[in-house]
Amino acid sequence: QLQASGGGLVQAGGSLRLSCAASLQPFSHYAMGWFRQGPGKEREFVAGITGSGDITYYKDDVKGRFTVSRDNARKTVYVQMNSLKPEDTALYYCAASFTSSTRVRVTASSAFKYWGQGTQVTVSS
Repeated sequence: QLQASGGGLVQAGGSLRLSCAASLQPFSHYAMGWFRQGPGKEREFVAGITGSGDITYYKDDVKGRFTVSRDNARKTVYVQMNSLKPEDTALYYCAASFTSSTRVRVTASSAFKYWGQGTQVTVSS
């Protein structure tokens, strides 16, 4: 249902853009989230976007560095990650949560029914 891509190895200060292609519909009724799980850490919410795409929300330590967006016509969600730090190293997952309204924010991992396979982001110092 979800296919994430775009991970890789980058130096600190560099940028990556992750993509997540979905086969869900109506796609505009799915709030999308990006999560990550670093080595020895629990999975955590990183960024999210409502189905309508007009509301985005972020984990505090990525605000100003990460930007989430979506193209509902292409059923794809993106996260642009700039000024990457070694602590951003993790396996990144996209996830989808069906919402009755297109303007609902979702952050809890338990609320996301669909998950992508994960894409590895490694930031070297």
